[in-house]
Amino acid sequence: MITSTPIKRLKRLLTSGNLWLYILSLVKSRKIYAYEMDELIEKEFFFKPGKIMIYIVLYRLENEGLITSKMEQRRKYYTITKKGKDTLNSAREYFKLLTNKL
Repeated sequence: MITSTPIKRLKRLLTSGNLWLYILSLVKSRKIYAYEMDELIEKEFFFKPGKIMIYIVLYRLENEGLITSKMEQRRKYYTITKKGKDTLNSAREYFKLLTNKL
């Protein structure tokens, strides 16, 4: 695979720059707590975001109504909302449309 500067920039923008997509994808499949997300993102999507960035994105997603949280034992677990599912589906459709044009 080519690793020119534009490709590196594209990868950065499609990974860390859109971390919300990966978090919603993980939360869609099961309830999950924040501390394990960096490892799961690395395993599933091949990059490892910082823990602080994950918490920032989780906070924003919850404020936007895309996820909800619930304390269970000493962990805060996140689940996706209907609005979150709809948003994730819209993002998928956009990427399909975009890749068909490239």
